[in-house]
Amino acid sequence: MKTTGSSEALAPARVLLVTAPDCHFCADAKALLARLGQTYPLEVREVDLSSPEGQETATRHGIMFPPGLLLDGGFVGFGRVSERKLRRLLAQRADTGAARGEHGEHGGQEA
Repeated sequence: MKTTGSSEALAPARVLLVTAPDCHFCADAKALLARLGQTYPLEVREVDLSSPEGQETATRHGIMFPPGLLLDGGFVGFGRVSERKLRRLLAQRADTGAARGEHGEHGGQEA
């Protein structure tokens, strides 16, 4: 899912969402990301927890249960995603990126 919002000049935040089937917190996280995508440019990639990449990501970041969320390669949390925390991180990223003049596809942090 690729979503763009009003901050078009800033490179999209790369979001990795580690999910599982029949996970209501995962559905909530996807809805939250869709809402936040109206304000912040997001590039969301979903990975199933049972896949090799999902297992490796969960082990590396201590994701005990889905969903697990990473922002620009940095661990944000797992389970019920905090909208307040994610909004704060995205706002900080937008403020920092704007202050540095980071624009376009290569303006974000590398994972």
